[in-house]
Amino acid sequence: MEAAERRRVTVRGVVQGVGFRPYVYTRATTLGLAGHVTNTPDGVVAEIEGPPTAVAAFCDRLAADAPPLAVVDTVDHRPVPATGGAGFTIIASRTGGPPRTLVSPDTATCADCLAELADPADRRHRHPFITCTHCGPRFTIVTGLPYDRAHTTMARFPMCPDCAREYADPADRRFHAQPVACPACGPRLRLLTGRPPRAETTADPVARARRLLAEGAVLAVKGLGGYHLACDAGNAAAVAALRSRKERGDKPFALMARDLTDVERLAEPGPEERDLLTGAVRPIVLLRRRAATAPGLADAVAPGSPDLGVMLPYTPVHHLLLGLPGDPPGPRLLVMTSGNLSGEPIVTDDDEALARLAHLADAWLTHDRPIHVPCDDSVVRVCDGELLLLRRSRGYAPLPLTLPLPVPATLAAGGDLKNSLCLGEGRRAWPSAHIGDMDDLATQETFAQAQRQLSALTGVAPALLAADRHPGYRSGRWAREHAAGRPLVRVQHHHAHIASALAEHGHDGAGRVIGVAFDGTGYGDDGAVWGGEVLLADYAGYTRFAHLAYVPLPGGDAAVRRPYRMALSHLRAAGLARTPDLPCTAACPPGELRVLETQLERGLNCVPTSSMGRLFDAVSSLAGICQHAGYEAQAAVELEAAALQAPPDRRAYAFGLRLPPPGTTGPVTADPAPVLAAAAADVRAGTARTLVAARFHAAVAALVADLCELARARHGLDTVALTGGVFCNALLSSACARTLRARGFTVLRQHLVPPNDGGLALGQLMVAAAAATEHPPQGEAHVPGGTRQSA
Repeated sequence: MEAAERRRVTVRGVVQGVGFRPYVYTRATTLGLAGHVTNTPDGVVAEIEGPPTAVAAFCDRLAADAPPLAVVDTVDHRPVPATGGAGFTIIASRTGGPPRTLVSPDTATCADCLAELADPADRRHRHPFITCTHCGPRFTIVTGLPYDRAHTTMARFPMCPDCAREYADPADRRFHAQPVACPACGPRLRLLTGRPPRAETTADPVARARRLLAEGAVLAVKGLGGYHLACDAGNAAAVAALRSRKERGDKPFALMARDLTDVERLAEPGPEERDLLTGAVRPIVLLRRRAATAPGLADAVAPGSPDLGVMLPYTPVHHLLLGLPGDPPGPRLLVMTSGNLSGEPIVTDDDEALARLAHLADAWLTHDRPIHVPCDDSVVRVCDGELLLLRRSRGYAPLPLTLPLPVPATLAAGGDLKNSLCLGEGRRAWPSAHIGDMDDLATQETFAQAQRQLSALTGVAPALLAADRHPGYRSGRWAREHAAGRPLVRVQHHHAHIASALAEHGHDGAGRVIGVAFDGTGYGDDGAVWGGEVLLADYAGYTRFAHLAYVPLPGGDAAVRRPYRMALSHLRAAGLARTPDLPCTAACPPGELRVLETQLERGLNCVPTSSMGRLFDAVSSLAGICQHAGYEAQAAVELEAAALQAPPDRRAYAFGLRLPPPGTTGPVTADPAPVLAAAAADVRAGTARTLVAARFHAAVAALVADLCELARARHGLDTVALTGGVFCNALLSSACARTLRARGFTVLRQHLVPPNDGGLALGQLMVAAAAATEHPPQGEAHVPGGTRQSA
């Protein structure tokens, strides 16, 4: 008889809250092994004992056959002395020491739970909190590690005997499923109506909520990571009321459809988009709409947008709200937008929801399970068959990214728009869930809360901080005020964008790349507003190889809100007449036009900008597409929408290129004057705005290719990173990538973090780590740029 062998197996990764201990239990008992398994701050630790062949079989494919929600990073095992015990058990979790395991994101309700939800014979029929080992809340309810019920917001709900029996049964799908509950012992739904809001005494709050939605009400609905505001997407009056109350401007609303059939009436999802819509994450997916108007959809849902942001139900409450088979008719398509005023963080607290959403909602569908971590819906699109993340949040956070180089324990504060912070240590980086725009005090408080929560979950105690160079950024101010003697590295905005793209593609920093960073705003080394940049960069530094020509940004934010101001500034800089027959001139009130001309002539409150985002605004206004922007990038979004509607056309406008004088160094300047002249001539000739938009997009794609060719000729570089918020434009991103690849370039585009400012913190992390490695900073330091020969 073979002598028994005993091994200690440590599994690290997303292995808590995903059914890994039950999986280990089943695997061990099937092989007749003795021992135990437990959660620890380091991961899942098992000791197995038995015949060597059975022990080897246990270890073989342990990671490959793991539960569907598990993400196994490493499996380590080593021999330990045999004890001669019998039987295999799941023992109480061990605490103590810094956490080194990973928490699973929240996941959509699985097919098995949905079947039970709709089964009148099942004891969880229509239970709004049905869940199991393979689905449901995780990240948003975790209060500590290791991941046990006592360390979640389910701790306040003792299990009834039936749930406890399932929880203890290795053969049950809910074996050690921490959020397990049923109608007898789980959270409770309530519907609150009236002024002041009072709970209705109704046996089925969801059915009553569905009737309210059908009658045109706006509902505040408590979800996994915060409250949504919902209304019938086909009810024009309800959508208009929600838009007005939320102060939304024309920014598109997200939609929740009952099933794929409803989505297909609005758009034509491809295979990748279908997988995203129906998978475990279920983000908001941007889909090209079939037509500007669609049956059953109010026009005000997404005015002027080429896309509709659509998701399918991902919680039991959503499924019940949209109706199970056999339910009375109700809305099959809901507006489902974040529960907040525009610019504020999503509401998670119940009392706060009643106060902050009082003027927004007519009723509240809420429950008594607390949300510990705010987590907004993720937003994605598919570009050239690949995932493009626009907002990384629910379903993705708090999964870490693997870094190409080890970094010291670092906290990167991100930017002020679309803020997301990032923690890193060793070869892991943890981007936070989407936080929001930092111009609101509540968002800044959410930022501090997210930093504490992420540090607690990861065990990373930052010894180094990183922030944007902009002297007025609130994220940078927070980093400075909380440095507490730790060094703070200030990172140039567009350098961080490029470093972010390099990091997710595993670039080891051994050589520079051509980084094309196009966005709306970024603080430049010379104090100007950059945003049309081509940098030769690695993690350690950068050279400004080329940029869009400077034009005045008249009035700062006023020019962003009123694109006609940007168009008039560009026309003046190009030496072009601002005649009344141009839409941008006609859109500017006469009094404002006189003030603007004086402002531009004297340079009053006119910081220079090289922003590509602002050039998109200018052309959108010049073409007569958008004169007032009610949300960020509206003018550019509508310009893309127009370009997508253009008939086939081989013409493209062309930028001018100004090279530095012979014998001198300095950046190449891309001059938009020829583009503006050609666009203005087309507008005056009555050319369709769709063609103006398409020719401009083609011009930008050609400019990118020409500048990269020039950089390759002078510096021998052939890898290009496309990044910055402008590359959320799928039409432009696809055209640039296609043209560059045709010319033999390797093209890097972002898929794991957004190319917009939501991905900024990852790049800051890498740049700060490189700076700390080369020259350990003391106090506040800046990463040098522009120190190498550029031309």
